[in-house]
Amino acid sequence: MSDNESKAKLIECAKKEFLEKGFAKASLRKITSDAGLTTGAVYFFFRDKNGLFGAVVEEAIEGLKKLLTEHYADDMEEDFSEYVHVTGDHDELAKKLVDLIYDNYDVMMILFDKAHGSEYENVVDSVIALLESENLKTAEKYAKAFPGKRVNKYMLHYLSHVQVDAFEHLLSHESNRERALEHIKPVMDMFITTFMNYILEDDEV
Repeated sequence: MSDNESKAKLIECAKKEFLEKGFAKASLRKITSDAGLTTGAVYFFFRDKNGLFGAVVEEAIEGLKKLLTEHYADDMEEDFSEYVHVTGDHDELAKKLVDLIYDNYDVMMILFDKAHGSEYENVVDSVIALLESENLKTAEKYAKAFPGKRVNKYMLHYLSHVQVDAFEHLLSHESNRERALEHIKPVMDMFITTFMNYILEDDEV
């Protein structure tokens, strides 16, 4: 077995073990035995258990963050002074998000529910922080179109959490990709409506 084949086999077996038992209880001995290798292979290829976990989840989480960042960058191109609605194709975003999540279904389940004790145990918080940061940039630009208004940062913080909660709920309750997409489209419409109606408040005099 080549080095590339050994690494791929370890990642495949690790994904199954992490999904079943979570990071903390996953056994390196079981993973390497299933892969037909010794535990030394983990330390050779991945440094340690955390490194192996990262090899399982890193590509998916970075892909998610990249997709969100690119979407918000597109939204920032909108002229809110003339068209007071955050446009962009949110149905298209919904499909991209569902495709990414369901292409990496097992990995996302691990990240949301099985990462405790790993270097990635706060990954959900990092996605919320990313959303909050990008939402704030958009909201501050939106507020400039309305003299006397300012960003309601509590609502923005709350909405950022709810956005992630919605996808976590979807992932844990709907395994069918097509149904997931139909479920999440009106939820995303609700996010936009909430953003437009509640993200600004009267500025204090």
